[in-house]
Amino acid sequence: MATLPQLIEEDIRKLNDTLSGFITNADTAAALLIDKGGFLITHQGEESEYDFTTIAALASGAFMATQTIAGLVKENNFNSIYQQGETHSVFVMDVDEHSLIVIIFKSSAGVGVVKYFAASAVKSLARQLKIAKERAPEAGMDLSVLNVANASPFFKRK
Repeated sequence: MATLPQLIEEDIRKLNDTLSGFITNADTAAALLIDKGGFLITHQGEESEYDFTTIAALASGAFMATQTIAGLVKENNFNSIYQQGETHSVFVMDVDEHSLIVIIFKSSAGVGVVKYFAASAVKSLARQLKIAKERAPEAGMDLSVLNVANASPFFKRK
């Protein structure tokens, strides 16, 4: 089953524009769009400062663990998690059924500002992912089945 729609250059540009605008408005260090399997789709921000691939995988795991806790406390869904540090914090929020936004920001900024600007960014990201899915409903992919040791079949011309 495809969890990620087929994304074309225009989709990535629009997703990146949304993330970039969010970073500017909320004054965050970085924003990542990931799938719930932990794969990085795209990102904007201070790339040299962080290992986005590892952060994506771990943030997804933390989010999915939180979803399990939600079920145990008879809650249908927790749509976000917040991890506060001394200097930097992380906020992870549901975008749609298959993706999350991961936001890295200075702890001094406060999570309220991040949540405020994240709400509109999430709507924009979800809208673009929906457009991509509607363009080619059967052309999506599930990154969890990708053999990262040999990704060549993934990039074959059809």
